[in-house]
Amino acid sequence: MPLLNHSDYHIPFWLINEHWETILPGILRKPKPLSYTRERITTADGDFLDLDFVYHGHKRIVILSHGLEGHSDKYYMRGMAHRFLKNGWDTLSWNCRSCSEEINLKPKLYHHGATEDFEEVIHYTISKGYESIVLIGFSLGGSLVVKYLGENGTNTPSEIKSGVAFSIPCQLGSCSNKLSEQGNEFYLNRFLKKLKAKIKIKAIQFPEVYDISGIDEIANFHDFDSRYSAPINGFNSAEEFYTYASAGNYIAGIKTPTLLVNSLNDPMFPDDCYPFEAAKINNNFYLETPKEGGHIGYWWPGMSSSWAEKRAYEFVSMFI
Repeated sequence: MPLLNHSDYHIPFWLINEHWETILPGILRKPKPLSYTRERITTADGDFLDLDFVYHGHKRIVILSHGLEGHSDKYYMRGMAHRFLKNGWDTLSWNCRSCSEEINLKPKLYHHGATEDFEEVIHYTISKGYESIVLIGFSLGGSLVVKYLGENGTNTPSEIKSGVAFSIPCQLGSCSNKLSEQGNEFYLNRFLKKLKAKIKIKAIQFPEVYDISGIDEIANFHDFDSRYSAPINGFNSAEEFYTYASAGNYIAGIKTPTLLVNSLNDPMFPDDCYPFEAAKINNNFYLETPKEGGHIGYWWPGMSSSWAEKRAYEFVSMFI
């Protein structure tokens, strides 16, 4: 029963609530830049993905996946990469479609359940001859880690030794509702502003696919997903899309050691984002629920590093 109920994470005293815990690390944390080697791969449908490697000649590598409207240079991506680089790993920080400062070529963008792109990144990495691979993701990127490992089960490539996910929305439908609650306007409006901007660009590329009439009046994720995410990705409704893309629906299939860390005070998560029963049933799935941490917060006292980096490295070291 891998329920890890005694987390050693405690917030610095000056982070006074879950919103400060979520927002301030992104403003104040400044991990050193990385000297990436960018490689572009062509996807099966003729699109592209930009992959940012740091090569040190090791036989093991960590693949890092960013959150919604993130990219390889986000502070949490750099921080985690630094932790592994100084401990003898190569790193790969990949960018979802249209997240590397260049809009992708096909109508489809990316979403929480788009593991087909993630799988191509993994197989490209395996082709480089790495003996050990670890998957780590944040929010949307963590959803991809959990869903991919659950979908593949015993067919997961043997090179993949473990997975770690931080702050993932296990059930997208209820998370959509949570983001519409009073107090979460900052997060909702920030995400929607960025996504609408990309939709408007895609509408120039594919006016026959993207109808942007009235887009500025969309005020919640359910309406956005009903209008765009679902039909663009071949689903009949937002509800059908949520069922397919919600990582929590795939936990039972996980056969690779996987850690999920969701803080109990995450402002974006309702109760069904804490899959306690799934952790009791699946001995390969570890659930840790710190009382504090916000959403991808986990700032460690001293401000130079993140508890998430320490926790991820501790976990994956158990299986290498």
